[in-house]
Amino acid sequence: MTIIQDGLSVGRDRTALIEESILPTRASQRPIGMLGYAWIWVGIAVIIATYSLGATGIQGGFDLATVALTIMLANLAIGALMLATADIGTEHGLSFAVYLRAPFGIHGTHLPAVSRGIVAAMWFGIQTYLGALALNGIGEYFLGFSNWVVWYALFAAVQVANTMLGIKSVERLASLAAPAIIAISVWMYFTLEGVAETKGLNIWTFRAEGQASLIVLFIANMSFWSTMAIDIPNLTRFVKTRTGTRSFVQRNRAIFLAQLIALPVTQGMIAGIGAVSFIATGNWNPVEVIQGDAQGIALLVLLILVVLAQWSTNNSANLIPAALTFINLAPRVINYRMSVVIAGVVGTLCFPWQILDNLFVFLGYYGAFLSAIGGIMVADYYVIRRRRVNVPALFDPHGQYRYHRGFNPAGLTAWIVAGTVAAWWSVYAFVIGFPLGFLLYLVLMKGLVLPRYHQAELRWPGSDDYLAASVGMDWVHLGAGRFAHTPCGLGRSGQEREDL
Repeated sequence: MTIIQDGLSVGRDRTALIEESILPTRASQRPIGMLGYAWIWVGIAVIIATYSLGATGIQGGFDLATVALTIMLANLAIGALMLATADIGTEHGLSFAVYLRAPFGIHGTHLPAVSRGIVAAMWFGIQTYLGALALNGIGEYFLGFSNWVVWYALFAAVQVANTMLGIKSVERLASLAAPAIIAISVWMYFTLEGVAETKGLNIWTFRAEGQASLIVLFIANMSFWSTMAIDIPNLTRFVKTRTGTRSFVQRNRAIFLAQLIALPVTQGMIAGIGAVSFIATGNWNPVEVIQGDAQGIALLVLLILVVLAQWSTNNSANLIPAALTFINLAPRVINYRMSVVIAGVVGTLCFPWQILDNLFVFLGYYGAFLSAIGGIMVADYYVIRRRRVNVPALFDPHGQYRYHRGFNPAGLTAWIVAGTVAAWWSVYAFVIGFPLGFLLYLVLMKGLVLPRYHQAELRWPGSDDYLAASVGMDWVHLGAGRFAHTPCGLGRSGQEREDL
């Protein structure tokens, strides 16, 4: 067992940054396997708003194959980026907001983290609104009752309650929902293809007269998932990890299927269905199209698809990330269950039905600032720290990540500048924000911050003391702000020292 001194003293407040749900997860606390994680991502990727991305490509003058392939490649690119940031979770068991204490400071983390949390809450509201419309359709057809506001409140409450039960509950829902979603999506495709054929349209050769740019479509799809690209550690910290190997592929092999196959293939399929719907009817939303003609069991099955899709996405992609950022804001006051409720309330108060009407503007601006965070995270984790993190200090109010009064000027300056520049050219937001944030952060850290603020993990760059899973170690909280660096499986035994 390696002992790491983090500089804490008895007189200091050692628990101000600690809450159980944001502590590092040990290898034994990671229950999700490769298939379970892939099912979660199938559920995440089925978003009704994705239909509109496919229709936009068709309106731009591209054929169906080009649109589907472009969207698939864009999601493959963002999936590859997710693999990079995912290692923060698989290696150290850290959540997104807690890790941001390293590049932004123990107080500075709140600005980027909460901005991501609010976006996640907004998406929760959007997804819940779409699900409520489907539930209202079921109620109207089978019960003669129509009031989407009531269904919104009920659906939101059920999702919040389900997410409160924890990550295993989320995985179980995904494993049930994902296969059903795929099956119903295939049915939707053939139904819409039949509608197109009755109008004499060939969905594979149809081309509109638009003159859009494939690059813009590609980047818009990357911005779509910029949220998950930066906070993917929130999920990967619960994925089973092969410990004791320095091989990135071996250590992260349980997440490759989800990020490089489940996400791009599912997104390409869903966007393709939106494209087919637009070709056949002029309406990008296939749910509205089929709902207009479907009756009985067909209608019920269709609307159940909508509900499952929104539910499975909201749990893992929206409520959990938002909740963890809100906990990080005030760990002593806000616990996990309370933060899930807060996320639900914030998402509702954002009037998601209005956001949905301006989706691409929304995507562009939040993609700009979140992509800059991604660049900063990758620069900090891989280039500055070389994957070594002084984890106990992340929870120390007076430790090395305090920087200047709790704020790291390098991280905050790089974020604001890169995010603003990317937002100015919001159409190209992601491909501007990420590299600019990456470069600015490196320059500012090496030129201004590192000479002034000692970082323990940089003292001996090749040391194993600040690695975890790759050297078969866990970060274990002993209580009262004390941590131990113990072999995986040792747990909290009496052999662990309490001098951290």
